Amino acid sequence: MPRAPWVPVHLAEGLTVCLHPSGVAFLPEHAALLVADMHLGKAASFRRLGVPVPAGSTATTLQALGDALASLGSTPVQHLVFLGDLLHAARGRSPALSQVVEQALTAWRGKCPGLRVHLVRGNHDRAAGDPPLEWRIELQTEPWVMGSWALCHEPQPVPGAYTLAGHWHPCVALRGGARERLRLPCFWFGDPAHHAVGVLPAFGDFTGMHPIKRRPGDRVWVVADEAVREVPENLR
Repeated sequence: MPRAPWVPVHLAEGLTVCLHPSGVAFLPEHAALLVADMHLGKAASFRRLGVPVPAGSTATTLQALGDALASLGSTPVQHLVFLGDLLHAARGRSPALSQVVEQALTAWRGKCPGLRVHLVRGNHDRAAGDPPLEWRIELQTEPWVMGSWALCHEPQPVPGAYTLAGHWHPCVALRGGARERLRLPCFWFGDPAHHAVGVLPAFGDFTGMHPIKRRPGDRVWVVADEAVREVPENLR
């Protein structure tokens, strides 16, 4: 079991997932690291449309992913699973944009040659096309069942399994005072007995966030100050 800042969460018998402040999750029994919604190339797409966002987000995102992997220390990692929307847009839309993203990810992939990497195709992946062969990414169709878990891009119930997904970019708004509200990305887990679906926060930059509608029995962990903290149900 990984150590702090990883936070182990026991959802039910046989369902343990570890959460990291970067927004990734780890399944100890499968040695699998899960990442949702990287949207590589989105900032460059914005700049191409004239929106003044900073450059370098692809390198920053890949560095953050490398740091999350490194934080597992001696804990073995056999699988890296992207829960959809690895790429934001079609590679052919802008050759210059494509080249920057492809070179960065090809270089990053070369640093972890022994790691099996999987992509559960999301809506943006279907539009962008399959990744280049040199990335050595195994393509999966949702739901991809891994033991007691169903790995998806779009949150959806899967009979006989607990779903872990992305797509929604979940966040919660917490009140800090009469006029203060702070929006924070979050991990959102439904009660396994009624809503056996959990949603990871978006990992990439410039992805936006969408407030969740918390239901009775849901459990929520926010990411703030490089830590993961559970939000009590009475604060929903």
